Amino acid sequence: MIGPFLIAWLLDLVLGDPERLPHPVVGFGKAIAYGEQGLNKGKHRKLKGGFLAIGLIIIVLGGIWGIRTLLTHLQPVFLWVFDTVAIFYCLAGTTLIREVREVFRATDRSLEEGRKQVARIVGRDTSGLSSQEVRTAALETLAENLSDGVIAPLFWFAIGGVPAMMAYKMVNTLDSMIGYRTERYKEFGCIAAHIDDIANYLPARLTALLMVIASGRLSLLRFVAKYGHCHASPNSGYPEAALAGILDCRFGGPHYYFGEIVDKPYIGEHDRPLSTADMQKAVRINRTAEVLAVIILVTIISLLSLWP
Repeated sequence: MIGPFLIAWLLDLVLGDPERLPHPVVGFGKAIAYGEQGLNKGKHRKLKGGFLAIGLIIIVLGGIWGIRTLLTHLQPVFLWVFDTVAIFYCLAGTTLIREVREVFRATDRSLEEGRKQVARIVGRDTSGLSSQEVRTAALETLAENLSDGVIAPLFWFAIGGVPAMMAYKMVNTLDSMIGYRTERYKEFGCIAAHIDDIANYLPARLTALLMVIASGRLSLLRFVAKYGHCHASPNSGYPEAALAGILDCRFGGPHYYFGEIVDKPYIGEHDRPLSTADMQKAVRINRTAEVLAVIILVTIISLLSLWP
């Protein structure tokens, strides 16, 4: 299993998400959108949303397990290739880093370009953001994505292999599409959001720990403990707090989602201007934390393979 994993990770490191190839997450999104349009109306929206979320997760988990079982009885090389491609699609570290870099470049050119660029990676309304808010939004997303797009998939891969890793991607996609506390989604997406909270509980805290280790400043663990819970999400605040502590800046505050204002608590106290140097430092921390996670995972797999 180490071979497919390492090849997939290196492919993501070099290529990022392939723009011209079909991506399973796109399929996940279409399935969620179709279900939401048909079910998010009338009575019992919470129940119907939960049925959709749990049903899609089970379909992905069972489907991937079934495909791998079938390939196991064919040629081993088919299973090897399938696992490599599936793991590659589940990792999303490089693409987001590229997007964040482009947000900072675009904002340096003009505020309007920065707003359009950051809208590609955040769910909030970006039309009224200042240049500082554009850069802040990009770095918040970078910290969250390290957990959601890298560490959490690796965590679930360690727990249950490719099926669990792919099922996590469905969980994360559900949350990103319907897990909002807006009028439209607060009932329908409630269960999906709770499932995502459970799936990310340990990975988010592990991500913050790895970021602090990557910074070489273990004293920041106190900062993370102080501000990690200062977020509407029980998980997102931890990687954000780690990055805010490393950069000595402030995240959070009020944001607009689908025309509704969501007042997020502040993480950190030093509301200072963010620069390209801050972005570059954040990227280095992300990459170092990712490498640490990969080393830990490969070590675990290697030790388990030696277990009698």
